[in-house]
Amino acid sequence: MPPERLVPTPQGDARLVVRRAKRPIATLVLTHGAGGGIDAPDLLRLARTLPQQEVSVTLVEMPWRVQGKKVAPRPEVIDETYLAVMNSMRMRSALIIGGRSAGARSACRIARSVGAKGVLALSFPLHPPGKPERSRLPELLGARVPSLVVQGEHDPFGTPEEFPDHVDLAVVPSGDHSLRVPKAAQIGQEDALAVVLEATLEWIVREIVGNPTA
Repeated sequence: MPPERLVPTPQGDARLVVRRAKRPIATLVLTHGAGGGIDAPDLLRLARTLPQQEVSVTLVEMPWRVQGKKVAPRPEVIDETYLAVMNSMRMRSALIIGGRSAGARSACRIARSVGAKGVLALSFPLHPPGKPERSRLPELLGARVPSLVVQGEHDPFGTPEEFPDHVDLAVVPSGDHSLRVPKAAQIGQEDALAVVLEATLEWIVREIVGNPTA
């Protein structure tokens, strides 16, 4: 079992699951979305595999999940909590902050204030389903650090085609908002998760490790 610890925040204790690389070139901190936890398949794949490639990974379970609640608080409360977690951590390598869905939004909003060199946005909710006019693109662009969006091809919260061309984007073929693919898809679920892993690792090496001024 990987090391775990509880971190106090204004909303209660958050739970951190830490997987350290032997000689980390970067540290990736990820949290979950509004309706899920750190057991999401994409988060688990990154946490279990990236340390073998010298990227340490910390998964952050927010207090409402620790407390057994299913409904996330307001965005500003998520930010306050994520900031408290980040302020409790000591980094010895380049910091990348991220998450999936609502967690990705929060990471974009707080990235610069915690000294992150990059943001990994898994299933960024570009807009509520069916409401493209309520775009959250300003949050993504507001991170003002190198960012990678990993998006399902059929995500109802924003398909890859809805993002501007200048956004660094990796597409999971046939994927939905959870990056799951249907059984009839041309790729299987393991291949879909491999897309997430390979795109993330390539981006970290290219944009974070290979760009020390980022």
